[in-house]
Amino acid sequence: MRRHVWAILFSLTALNAEDISGIWQGTLGEGTDKTRLMLRIAKGHDRWTGTLFSIDQGEDWESGQPLSSVILRAKSITLKVDEQGMFGAFEGTLNPGGASIMGTWIQGGFGQPIEFDRATKKTEWKDPSSHSVRFATVDRGVRLEILDWGGRGPSLVLLAGLGNTAHVFDRFAPKLTASNHVYGITRRGFGTSSAPQSGYSADRLGDDVLAVIESLKLTRPVLAGHSLAGEELSSIGSRFPGRVVGLIYLDAGYSYSFYNRATVLDTEEMLRSATGPSRLIVEGMQKYTSIPVPVLAIYAFPHDLRSIPDEAARKTAEGLDPIISGEQSKAFAAGVPSARVVRLPNADHYVFRSNEADVLREINTFLQGLPRK
Repeated sequence: MRRHVWAILFSLTALNAEDISGIWQGTLGEGTDKTRLMLRIAKGHDRWTGTLFSIDQGEDWESGQPLSSVILRAKSITLKVDEQGMFGAFEGTLNPGGASIMGTWIQGGFGQPIEFDRATKKTEWKDPSSHSVRFATVDRGVRLEILDWGGRGPSLVLLAGLGNTAHVFDRFAPKLTASNHVYGITRRGFGTSSAPQSGYSADRLGDDVLAVIESLKLTRPVLAGHSLAGEELSSIGSRFPGRVVGLIYLDAGYSYSFYNRATVLDTEEMLRSATGPSRLIVEGMQKYTSIPVPVLAIYAFPHDLRSIPDEAARKTAEGLDPIISGEQSKAFAAGVPSARVVRLPNADHYVFRSNEADVLREINTFLQGLPRK
């Protein structure tokens, strides 16, 4: 496991007196090719549940893969990976004191030794960002994680894209605190937020954001959302324009945010690859055609697609980009008169990372032009 994090499924096939709940940490490889892995495991009603995190891959500390299978027999533990045609496994042994699991990670016929140690409050890897963490109840039995980076000035709330948590903004958010009090929200189904079986329609997710805003006692904040968070922005802006002073779309103004028949995303294709809460969110997409609030919409166009390793997939993306991004940005500008639409050429989809200076400049200019309370 070098470049990609795979989902690990844990199911208890033999009841065992051993308690493996808690946080486990281990490192694959050596030198500059090291990858830190963390397992967060809990005992459910009749099986183990949890999440796998790859600390050094990507910039979202809390973006993990759900755990759902383990063969635990006496001291022997086998973890299996089997997702979208890829297979891997971990085979290990719990030490007599229950403080570590020594074994081998096997991938593509190649095995690497790894030892997972049970973390304590003293040894647990810490999120290096400067935020505080709290939770807010937004629905019955549903709590959302809130990050607070502090700062001075009007409130700015950051919403992550599909599959990410608010921690994806850990490096970006502190650069906005000089003139804003900056928060981040992790939507239901991801990270340490609750993962209920329902409640993933666009409007319900928008209501979750409004519930957090109310819990924080914020008055007309600015909302900034990346990627699929655009649907939450549009849900709130179209239904409750008086609750926000402005919206910022970070490569987020696609058909789930502003409906345009000519550029609508192929949701069937998205459904083929989406699982769990992501699939429920795709199924719950809605059509928004009116956003009567001040808007800044930043598009990466044309996208920098060099990170796509498969040549055929890259060529397909290159062919679709002029339609999905180019034509959609034009439709957004025409259909949302309040919008300032900015196109950043050769930017990554995570435009706030690839073109940080440009995005910060556009955000600060937009914020300065908003009406004050």
